[in-house]
Amino acid sequence: MSEFTHFDDKGNAYMVDVSGKEITRRKAIAQGKVSVSRDVLDAILGKKIRKGDVFTVAQVAGIMGAKHTSDLVPMCHPLSLTNAKISFSINEEACVITTLCTAVTDGKTGVEMEALTGVSVALLTIYDMCKAIDKHMVISDIHLVEKSGGKSGDFIF
Repeated sequence: MSEFTHFDDKGNAYMVDVSGKEITRRKAIAQGKVSVSRDVLDAILGKKIRKGDVFTVAQVAGIMGAKHTSDLVPMCHPLSLTNAKISFSINEEACVITTLCTAVTDGKTGVEMEALTGVSVALLTIYDMCKAIDKHMVISDIHLVEKSGGKSGDFIF
């Protein structure tokens, strides 16, 4: 099992020094879900949410979240993303919206946190835009689906 990398021998938190690492292409995909009521799903699909088109706004919010990850997560390195994408799939029968965030960079450290933040912000935006109809929505199953690049190699959930 690996050791935590963000603490020194005295237990003090610090940002990991990546200055000696090679620049490589790094990609991460994260996923999460929001379960909604039939009324919420119908309103989203019918574009009847008063705050606007839920999927368009959530896409923009998720991309912004991915771009601002280092402002929110203290030990994350600021990264220059070369791509950030949010996509949605809908299970109409179960009233579940699955959201994916893909983040890509050419850098010295991975983009897993950016993908996870992007998907989280997109899901929170869906909740925010729909809460006037029903506050019983449940955000769940946020996790890293896959990542590539870097010293630790590829990962698939």
